[in-house]
Amino acid sequence: MIRKIFPIIIGILLLANPACAKLNIVATLPWIGSLAGDLGEDRVKVTTLVKPNQDPHYVEAKPSMILEVRKADLLLFNGLDLEIGYLPVLVESSRNPKIQPGNPGFLDCSQFIEVLERPERVDRSMGDVHPQGNPHYQLSPRNIFRVAEGIAARLSALDPAGETFYRGQLASFKNRFAARQKEWERISLSGKKFLPYHKFFEYLAADFGFELVGYIEPKPGIPPSAAHLEKLIGIIKKDRPEAMLVTSYYGTKEVSFLSQKTGVKYLVVPHDVGAIREAKDWFSLMDQIIDLLK
Repeated sequence: MIRKIFPIIIGILLLANPACAKLNIVATLPWIGSLAGDLGEDRVKVTTLVKPNQDPHYVEAKPSMILEVRKADLLLFNGLDLEIGYLPVLVESSRNPKIQPGNPGFLDCSQFIEVLERPERVDRSMGDVHPQGNPHYQLSPRNIFRVAEGIAARLSALDPAGETFYRGQLASFKNRFAARQKEWERISLSGKKFLPYHKFFEYLAADFGFELVGYIEPKPGIPPSAAHLEKLIGIIKKDRPEAMLVTSYYGTKEVSFLSQKTGVKYLVVPHDVGAIREAKDWFSLMDQIIDLLK
């Protein structure tokens, strides 16, 4: 009888051992959670706060989010003020010392990237401009590569016993990245023109060499008026972009109207992992977007 019970007791003790516990990661956005899951696999438990179908600009803090952040060993977020409306509330209300600013469990992923469109000044007349720069860098391969390196380094720092594992995961990510990069480079988008609804595609355009010919929004975050739409009809007929670009969470009504008036098609581009069924991780998200644009 003792021989049968002894292995069970050992198993319970091992499960209770903190060394065997998974690193509890809370990510604000799906693409960040996806990267953390790829790099951490079985050594981490990842919770994502924002749903794939949500507009990341307009998210409210909820009690359920506070509970998740309270349990976190590592908080990963986009930065550049994209989460300014809810993240400070979550961090303060959680009373979790691990994830307070300046501590190892608090990781702003934007610190690893080359920021575009950092304005010299900001005022209300400019619309919903991000003072620290354009926050939509998740569609930039070169920047995401740096973010993956940064996350892997932080995982190793918080979980030293898994450092070799995280290095291996990062090496696998790099190999996968290099293979995908070769495929993407075969698709030429250089010189093509697109008209986006919102300032969402600047990093993608910079990496792949296509041109953005204005915006359907008159100013960031300001929906176009009827007069502005009429003005855009003339601009679209003159510039003849390949397509208008919009995300699923806003702008489809306006681009549908413009498409009917001009004959220029519009593309609903998935903005994050999980926004469409095929975008299961960051790599497949990029595959879907590039396939649309080509």
